[in-house]
Amino acid sequence: MKFTVKEVLQFVEENDVKFVRLAFFDIFGIKKNISIMANELESAFEHGVSIVPSNIDGFRGAANTDLLLFPDPATLKILPWRPQNGRVARLFCDIRNPDGSLFDGDVRSVLKKSVEKSEQMGFSSRVGLACEFYLFKLDDNGLPTRVPHDNAGYLDVAPLDKGENVRRQICLTLEEMEIDPLSSHHENGPGQNEIDFKHSDLLTAADDFVTFKDVVKTSAASNGLFASFMPKPLPHESGSGMHINLMLRKYGFNIFRDKGKGLSDTAKNFIAGVLDHAADMTVFFNPLPNSYARFGAYKAPDTVDWSYQGFNSLVRLPEYGTDNARMDFRSPDPSCNPYLAFSLLLYAGLDGIENGTELCLPTNGGAEPPKLPKSLAEAVDCAKNSAFIKKCLPPVIFENYLELKTEMISKSLQSSEQRRMLDERYFEII
Repeated sequence: MKFTVKEVLQFVEENDVKFVRLAFFDIFGIKKNISIMANELESAFEHGVSIVPSNIDGFRGAANTDLLLFPDPATLKILPWRPQNGRVARLFCDIRNPDGSLFDGDVRSVLKKSVEKSEQMGFSSRVGLACEFYLFKLDDNGLPTRVPHDNAGYLDVAPLDKGENVRRQICLTLEEMEIDPLSSHHENGPGQNEIDFKHSDLLTAADDFVTFKDVVKTSAASNGLFASFMPKPLPHESGSGMHINLMLRKYGFNIFRDKGKGLSDTAKNFIAGVLDHAADMTVFFNPLPNSYARFGAYKAPDTVDWSYQGFNSLVRLPEYGTDNARMDFRSPDPSCNPYLAFSLLLYAGLDGIENGTELCLPTNGGAEPPKLPKSLAEAVDCAKNSAFIKKCLPPVIFENYLELKTEMISKSLQSSEQRRMLDERYFEII
């Protein structure tokens, strides 16, 4: 349900909401928030709430003054895991400059602009996500370990699968927050789980994904476990991916559906655009040094190719020939910023359509496909030299993102102890 400002204020008053979390994101998609008392919400809608940008990754140097958070009333959610007396609500925010203009570092606004462009070209887009994560045990001090919750494998059931009750709690909590999970199961790795989502518009899908991560971590903690979305938390086990299933319609018609004449020219151009810019976008889909340990193993792609059904391909077309046909983009992992990832994926495909980019032959149908970047350093270099990325992202995001990723690479190349500390930090926060 999408609320208006008036409806939010009425809901808060009638439902014993005492605290409102105003949430936003840094350029890496890490959620931040400030909590206000419910009686301050009307003022927040009208005047915004001030934050200091210099203390936030990627905002440093981007603004010489305070920024303002303006709540988006359509994003109201009650947090079910917080007390039901004196309830806690959450609203995502637009980030604005003091003059009222949108802050260029606001990643939600970047996604909104990409959707606007697609709509101007006559397209409507929807995304469904398939996201994997691990459940680990805690030590005697309540700190996370890398000991998996169970030793089950793909689609196993209880008692071997010990994660079913946690997944049940996650799905029920999501439903309570009006987010639609589609299915859940145990994945290939020990302690690894997957939850898939119904298709929704891109902004809702991104908002729901970051909410999902909160729900997973909170549900795990309430069961005495730790949830990690690290791409490759266990070196010799399956990595965790975040497959993006994109449906695109042109004047109501699914462009990926075969009309009896093969894949449409529009679909071919869209896929070709995605493949053409795949290497340049990789640092935004796979933002950690650890991300690159996942590529090329357990069906995680490491080549820039496509197929109709190949599970090792970067792009595949599930349910080809039906109205549920879609493009499954398989390289991203759940440490990415979904707002930037969805934006770039959509921009890349639209660029292919605008330029009539020709689609190569599917996997095994032509020359050896090029490789995705093998490391974060290589991915950063690809993005730095990409006119496409510079065109799609505001300078404050483009420059700060790559500068901070370069700093991360430098730290990861230092002593083994520093590498371990960096890895542990992201193991815990992602």
